[in-house]
Amino acid sequence: MGGSETVVPSGGIGRQAEAANDLVGALGRVVLGQEPAIRETVAALLARGHVLLEGVPGTAKTLLVRTLSLALALEFRRIQFTPDLMPSDITGVNLLTPREPSRFARVPSSATSSWGTRSIALPPRRRQRCSRRCRSGA
Repeated sequence: MGGSETVVPSGGIGRQAEAANDLVGALGRVVLGQEPAIRETVAALLARGHVLLEGVPGTAKTLLVRTLSLALALEFRRIQFTPDLMPSDITGVNLLTPREPSRFARVPSSATSSWGTRSIALPPRRRQRCSRRCRSGA
């Protein structure tokens, strides 16, 4: 093998890169003028990370997340952050009842793809707790 050759396993990385490029292209046809945000959001998704989209109103942040969810057949929910929001309002709660075993209760806002707005409106400590709960997947 030469120094600059790239070996792509049959059907592996090459197909995944092509699928990622197709996804970026599809999102770019809907969300206009936000190419860097689209590429970085897809990269974070592939890396199994989280994304914080910041910007002034009208810069297609919600449209990007909603379109990404549709393209990947994910459930999408939008959450309005308010000062009284608690982490369990996003993730759900474990219910303990005397007559049945404990169970996890999903809340209406829990989804595969969630989009929260106005997290800056939360007090810093509560925003930190919400962020920590979301990261832990609890």
